[in-house]
Amino acid sequence: MAYKSLRDFVHRLEQAGELVRVRVPVSPDLEMTEIADRVMKSPPERNKALLFENVRGSDIPVLMNMFGSARRMAWALGVDDLEELRTRLERLIKPEIPRGLSDKLRLGAELLPVLRSVGPRMVSKGACQEVVITDNPSLDKLPILKSWPKDGGRFITLPQVITRDPRTGKRNVGMYRLQVYDERTLGMHWQIHKGGAEHARVAQDMGIQHIPVAVALGGDPAEIWVASAPLPPDIDEYMLAGWLRGKPVDLVKCVTQPLEVPADADIVIEGYVDVTELRTEGPFGDHTGYYTPPDLYPVMHVTAITHRRHPIYPATIVGRPPMEDYWMGKATERLFLPLLQLFLPEVLDMNMPAEGVFHNLLIVKMHKRYPGHVRKVIHGIWGLGLMALTKAVVVVDEWVDIHNLSEVAWQVLGNVDWARDVIITEGPVDALDHASYRPNFGGKIGVDATAKDEWDGYTRPWPERIEMLPEIKELVDRRWQEYGIDSPER
Repeated sequence: MAYKSLRDFVHRLEQAGELVRVRVPVSPDLEMTEIADRVMKSPPERNKALLFENVRGSDIPVLMNMFGSARRMAWALGVDDLEELRTRLERLIKPEIPRGLSDKLRLGAELLPVLRSVGPRMVSKGACQEVVITDNPSLDKLPILKSWPKDGGRFITLPQVITRDPRTGKRNVGMYRLQVYDERTLGMHWQIHKGGAEHARVAQDMGIQHIPVAVALGGDPAEIWVASAPLPPDIDEYMLAGWLRGKPVDLVKCVTQPLEVPADADIVIEGYVDVTELRTEGPFGDHTGYYTPPDLYPVMHVTAITHRRHPIYPATIVGRPPMEDYWMGKATERLFLPLLQLFLPEVLDMNMPAEGVFHNLLIVKMHKRYPGHVRKVIHGIWGLGLMALTKAVVVVDEWVDIHNLSEVAWQVLGNVDWARDVIITEGPVDALDHASYRPNFGGKIGVDATAKDEWDGYTRPWPERIEMLPEIKELVDRRWQEYGIDSPER
């Protein structure tokens, strides 16, 4: 489903009872964080998207927690359930061979919208440029939040940061926080492993000092989310957004930079990054639950701000999990499972729990078929794109419910011989990993929590799991009401 605007998505959330309008005056300096943090960690009936309509210092409303549940995250990407992302992509990359006319028609009906939306398209004008400010554009007019007490300042937290490779011209859309230094400059926190940072390195190699940058805020929520997706460098994020929407992303030319931005965006900040100019950025209360310490990052100089006549400013906060970004990561997990299975077909499912803050823990269940199979999967995961940053990979048998952390813990603690079933190595880690003794490089662990047999050099019989007979379970199901256990008088 394609949304015409972020306001269109807000309308859907409100109609479904998934939005609360906060009409009283609130401060973007810490107060909105505390409100949103409490809501994000609330039971499902209280966990709603928040539209702050009266933000002190700005006349622009702020939308927070729009992705903060499985339901809202799914709606943002055009499905009713996140699991549909996996099945849709599976049908696309692993289609069954059609056996008759009806199968051919079905396959054609599924592929035709994909072929029509494989890439973005240029349009002559867009709502994002209803208001154009090139004469003294000021970031101070935007309701940019300071999230945590010791943050280095105010940060833009839910952007689509658009750059092009200076050599190939290929676009990258990333989600990097931006610290406000003053009304015309921002700190660009693109980490060493990210596409924007690679574009800056290419520019330096080519002797180019300035690279154009555009920061799009708002628009269709699918366009926002794809900025966080860990796509290979040669795949355009807006092509993925078009596939999710079932409709191409319309792009318009920036007014001061040689870039294109989504026509339906609410706000666009145009500018350039001087790759030779570094400035202290941070600290920042991060998704690890700790402050990321200050470090040197490039500076973005603002050349223009454009926006809708009545824009909505999208924002999120990160901190001690679970928070809104967990559901953004869960969508990534579901969508990218079929891609991982192209390289590791023995993998049946994976789970990146909130407690692992994405890069600290990956739980995998698999078909185990030969000696060393588990170790092959662990090393294979460490060799796949940004999965290389995963600190801990835990592998369990195919019957384990990996989304039940209690069941996983039972298997790991009971099945692992800690002297033999563990791989400890070193490799690349996330830039936010504060435990590693060197930046971006540290220890990693792989755990084989599967049942062992002679393939593994296990010389004893593996014990059998305790399970009730199916006919007894069916009997108890049938007679449950007779037992009176759920009776109100008890």
